[in-house]
Amino acid sequence: MPASPVPASPVSASAVPASAASASAVPRDIDPRLLRAFTAVAEELHFTRAAARRYVAQQALSRDIRRLERDVGAELFVRTTRQVSLTPDGERLLPYALRVLAAHDELTEAFRAAPRPLLVDLNSPGLAPENVLRRARELAPDQELMARYESGLTGAVREMLAGRLDTSFGRYGGLDSGLRARLESQFVRYERMAVILPDDHPLADLTEVPLAALAGERIYAGAGNDRTPEWTDLAARLFAGRGIEIAPPAPLAIGKEEFRRIMAKHRNPVLAVVDFPPMPGCVLRPLVDPVPLSPVSLVWRKGLRHPGLDALRTAAAEIGAREGWHARPAGSWLPEGEPGLPGA
Repeated sequence: MPASPVPASPVSASAVPASAASASAVPRDIDPRLLRAFTAVAEELHFTRAAARRYVAQQALSRDIRRLERDVGAELFVRTTRQVSLTPDGERLLPYALRVLAAHDELTEAFRAAPRPLLVDLNSPGLAPENVLRRARELAPDQELMARYESGLTGAVREMLAGRLDTSFGRYGGLDSGLRARLESQFVRYERMAVILPDDHPLADLTEVPLAALAGERIYAGAGNDRTPEWTDLAARLFAGRGIEIAPPAPLAIGKEEFRRIMAKHRNPVLAVVDFPPMPGCVLRPLVDPVPLSPVSLVWRKGLRHPGLDALRTAAAEIGAREGWHARPAGSWLPEGEPGLPGA
């Protein structure tokens, strides 16, 4: 059997205690600035001195007190021409305000004094981003910049957006536009591209390899590796119309010995950059006619603020200016319409 309805109370709204009415009006979030204004007046009991202590105009301080009183639904001060004193509600608020502000100051100081380590993906060992990281550590010796090697910007970006990584280097323009909308970037350099050949390959004796000489070859460019589609896309654009094929997927080789084993087994030349570290049983030759370039940017998730990131950006700009990293060689090639480049 359903319960009988409870009859409405005959007490009128005007009879509800003022303290209960004001409690229901208190907002869940109060601006700490208003609490700081309140505690300054509560401790000084003088609006002029409190305003000087807060480095604000007295009119602005009074405005903040009135706003706080509206927010909490209570009068906090009794003001006369001769003195200022706390009301009972003001006395009740003061210890809470002091505890909130102490916690706020502790939180601010914790993050100001010791920011967490910045996790920096360098893609692969031995490449130019290592120089940027080394210089950034010199510029910010009190910060901890931790290196990671994710081997692919797309894979690194997934880690960034999941909060497991902070920054990476790579071809920003090769990312999906939806990913780029969630990132920020700074152009770092143009990196010359090269090809890694088995040391007994017919082209291995050349000091530079013209792109036309690779016609009919199958070049490995990370096909099938879902961490590096921006690199495979760059290869596809470069090879288009030149009679060069992208080799089918092969196992990802980690370390020199695995690289040597996979190269000996498949024998497909590998698209790389001129700074790629030496590999056993192979030679690295720059590509020419034209000189293909791989654009490299520093990439981080939108909104990230960290002193280590500032140091990385400064280091990249400093080294880039000194080493001429932004200069394009004569007769160079870049993917058409590439976003994120100087002047783009």
